[in-house]
Amino acid sequence: MRTAPFLDLADTSFDVNSDVVHDARDDSWYAETPYGWAVLRYDEGTALLKDRRFQQGNARWPAQNGIHEGPWQQWWTETLLSIEGTDHLRMRRLLGPAFRNKTIEAMRPQFQALANELIDAFAARGTVEFVSEFAEPYSSRILCMLLGLPDDEWPQVAHWADDLGKSFGINVRHDLPRIEAALEGLTGYIEKVVDDRLEHPRDDLVTTLVQAHAAGAEVPDEKPLTRRELSVALVFLAFAGMETTRNQLGLALQTFLAHPEQWRLLAERPELGGVAVEEVMRVNPTVTWVTREALEDVDLNGLHVPKGGIVQVLSHAIGTDPSRMGDEPGFDITVEDRPLHAGFGGGIHHCLGHFVARTDMSVALPLLAQRMPDAVPDGPGEWLPVSGNTGPVRFPIRFTPAG
Repeated sequence: MRTAPFLDLADTSFDVNSDVVHDARDDSWYAETPYGWAVLRYDEGTALLKDRRFQQGNARWPAQNGIHEGPWQQWWTETLLSIEGTDHLRMRRLLGPAFRNKTIEAMRPQFQALANELIDAFAARGTVEFVSEFAEPYSSRILCMLLGLPDDEWPQVAHWADDLGKSFGINVRHDLPRIEAALEGLTGYIEKVVDDRLEHPRDDLVTTLVQAHAAGAEVPDEKPLTRRELSVALVFLAFAGMETTRNQLGLALQTFLAHPEQWRLLAERPELGGVAVEEVMRVNPTVTWVTREALEDVDLNGLHVPKGGIVQVLSHAIGTDPSRMGDEPGFDITVEDRPLHAGFGGGIHHCLGHFVARTDMSVALPLLAQRMPDAVPDGPGEWLPVSGNTGPVRFPIRFTPAG
């Protein structure tokens, strides 16, 4: 019997975007990993994300890393990412209205004004540390807009979100003290915001959810939103919404600066911003794998996955699969008919905030290209492992200063 390739996703030096993975994909549609199996090809990966014999497998992440108790482990199992069934659908129904396309599209001018404000602060200097001076404040302040949090409190929220974002990293066990300190801080902050909205309602997402909690369930015989569910949901939104967009913006700049002709094209044709976001997330996603857990014994094209078995769909591998992306699966923002990438997950766990991320990045990237047309990396920067959730820690960039 033919042996499947082995990919060490738990190794901090392993790169899930590397030729090692591409070679494994040429050899087999799946590989073995320390976390179960990894799907490497597009057709099998997208089919698995829609397969109702599997559920989201993230609830097992703490145990996979030897964490079986504690406040973070308990909180993780209660997040939207981990819950299933009627509770998952109920939470999505309550959160959904705040993320409707029309609601987010109306905020586009605010996103544009914020992006220009941040660029103005460094344009005349000709250098920028992209994470701290643009990606982090941009994603954090947009999150504050959505939740109705004071704009001047974004640095503290961002600090907690950054540390809590280590939940998605393969060093999670080592980082657990920082993660749990951030969870305590952000939870305490959110609880105070909830108390304020109970006394002083506003036109924001927190008030909408607080009122849903106070009024009970909207659907007959459905459980009302508990205070604990409200707190867990808001803390999760606060860190996930900031952390993933910040990382993806940094990866977008990394990708574009490696393809300067595409950067120039984006500056000339800002209407390609939407396609640019999709291309970046296809070839350089911050979410490097999407997890699923088998609800029953499943046979997949010769692979037997027992009940409880974990399968990771590798986002970059399936997004660059030549069998579906054609002879030129590289980075090109003029191609508009690519198959849908897995950067926002898939199936019933498809990312709730995908339109926020798509909109704010499609605004920011063309403005950055126009105002830093000759941008280049100013040194190697500092990066998270390219496995688990990835992105820049520091990314210095230089360009011709604005006159």
